[in-house]
Amino acid sequence: MRKPRELYVGAEYHVTARINRGEFILDKSEIKELFLNIVKRAKKKYSFSIYNFSIMGNHIHLYIKPGKKENLSRIMQWVLGVFGRAYNKKYNLRGHVWYDRFHSTIIKSYKQLVATFKYICNNPVKAEMVKNPEDYKYGGLWYIHHHLFDFIEPPTPLIETILSEFYK
Repeated sequence: MRKPRELYVGAEYHVTARINRGEFILDKSEIKELFLNIVKRAKKKYSFSIYNFSIMGNHIHLYIKPGKKENLSRIMQWVLGVFGRAYNKKYNLRGHVWYDRFHSTIIKSYKQLVATFKYICNNPVKAEMVKNPEDYKYGGLWYIHHHLFDFIEPPTPLIETILSEFYK
């Protein structure tokens, strides 16, 4: 029996979801764009904020906060389900796109927030995809750096503090 998901109204989460069999189906820019567009559609359907993200080759990271009357599981089920169906339709495939259910961790402290924010930003650097996280087009720092707030939220004062710490 699996452990119940920890969900709280007003909580912020670090969400990860992995592609089935560890395949790198998210490597192509057009597939990353497909995922971004589906999340944008979800933002019209559900109330939630994304403060940081990274779309890697075989998994995604989101720093997300559901709205007061929303449920993280419902949001992620819709996003991952719609993406899976769209991906399978595009490539005339069947079966699971995502491995297991998504993982979520509640961000409970400033220290954890800083560590999570940096971890998400540095994922493409660690994978040697870019040298600087703000150079990765499918990550939150690139969006912040280019003042593109159609996917993520503008930095809050707290995130501005993290950004200033990030560049020390």
